[in-house]
Amino acid sequence: MARAVRPRRGLTVRTRLLAAMLALTALALGFAGATAFLLTHRQVDERIDADLVESADELRTLAASGVDPVTGLPFSSPEEVVVAAIQLEVPARNEGVLGLRTGKRPLVTQQEVEVRLQDDPELVAALTPLVDGDRVALRTVTTSTADYRALVAPVQALPGAAGATSAPPAALVLAYDRGAEHAETQAVFRGYALVALVALVAAGVVGWLLAGRLLRPIRTLAHTAQQIGESDLSARIPETGNDDLTHLTRAVNAMLDRLEGSFESQRRLLDDVGHELRTPLTIVRGHLELMDPADPADAAETRDLTLDELDRMHRLVDDLVTLATVGQPDFVRPAPVELGRLTDDVLDKARTLGDRTWLVDSRTDARTLADAQRLTQAWLQLAANAVKFSAAGSVVAIGSRTTPDGARVRLWVRDEGVGIAPDDLGRVFERFARGEHDGERRDGSGLGLAIVAAIAHGHGGDVAVESAPGRGSVFTVEIPVRPVPDADAGDGTARPPAVLPPPPPPPTDEGTAP
Repeated sequence: MARAVRPRRGLTVRTRLLAAMLALTALALGFAGATAFLLTHRQVDERIDADLVESADELRTLAASGVDPVTGLPFSSPEEVVVAAIQLEVPARNEGVLGLRTGKRPLVTQQEVEVRLQDDPELVAALTPLVDGDRVALRTVTTSTADYRALVAPVQALPGAAGATSAPPAALVLAYDRGAEHAETQAVFRGYALVALVALVAAGVVGWLLAGRLLRPIRTLAHTAQQIGESDLSARIPETGNDDLTHLTRAVNAMLDRLEGSFESQRRLLDDVGHELRTPLTIVRGHLELMDPADPADAAETRDLTLDELDRMHRLVDDLVTLATVGQPDFVRPAPVELGRLTDDVLDKARTLGDRTWLVDSRTDARTLADAQRLTQAWLQLAANAVKFSAAGSVVAIGSRTTPDGARVRLWVRDEGVGIAPDDLGRVFERFARGEHDGERRDGSGLGLAIVAAIAHGHGGDVAVESAPGRGSVFTVEIPVRPVPDADAGDGTARPPAVLPPPPPPPTDEGTAP
């Protein structure tokens, strides 16, 4: 039997978040340090070159003056100019000075200098060929001893000097130890790298703690989700602060509220459906068991009773299917509706429900976006209830009217029936709630008024009832008026719905219109 392979657990969000933060921080610190190092390195090289060029200019000025400032005597050869320049030159730190002559030993300074160029024969051999040149030369020379940035300033024969034509050329050599000059910069940036590493570690510790605090609501959410079971949806996530995670927490809590309400509604619906269907099934089963197949009269009577119970179950199932579509987007399909015409159509259809005196209390000419079929269904359901709970020939009136501000419209059905007991007013719109009269429970599925309430809520409205035992009832559906685009305007503007003045109240013995 093959063993089930457990999925490998990946890195946590906290770890990935911290790793991404540290990577970005390290990249930023590394980029900043490298940029600063390169700029500083370049500035050091530029400073070295500027210092060497300045020394070459001083040598040129000294040679042009033709007089040795130390002895006050005129120069007689290029060698004397180089010797004077060496005596006047004060080498900087990490700088050395030297005089070169063709075929002779180098001229050295008597001062204490850090860099003794004459001690590096590789450097002397590399620069000697430049003595016979006629231009100042800047060279980078790397030997086994050091990396130099050197200047070679040749001095040719001096015009007018004694023996000028036979005096060999000489050259002043100034050179910096570039490695020593850059050592200070490298030491600074080694310190920077150490500080950056410490800062990165500190950022990691702080980031780990901060990420844990920020992600705590998510861990709480996961823990709460694990605690939520099929039978217990009461667990909620504590809400603290007012940030994005708090908004997420509120959204999840609101979702849990909706789920808990939905599950509770489903459980209640299943309990009610089981209770309502169990009775007709028991009746059908009992009569079938007691039926005498050999007796035609008994079989016919049982058949009629069974069909009647099956019809009742069919109506119950139809009503449940209607209620099951309440939460779907297409339960209500808004379209332009003329409420006055809808009132007339509903009255014509309601006349066939029973022998009653049918009236119209009020009629509005407002237009709105609504589902005419659903409103007709709710209106006729209220009319059918009025017929069921009223006597033949009594008044059943319907009406429609906009509120004084024109924002909402009321649709109602008024009857002179038995009315509703005060204790039952609060639950008449609940599923499977059926009224009683003289201690007898009325027939029906108990879903009609629940469907009316669902249609009103689907339009963004509400339902209400006013009733008193023996004086009749007034059921009202109130929905908002939504502007309808005026096709005649041609510019997409909306025409506000018409508002009629409220009609005078009907006589007292006929009830009260809303």
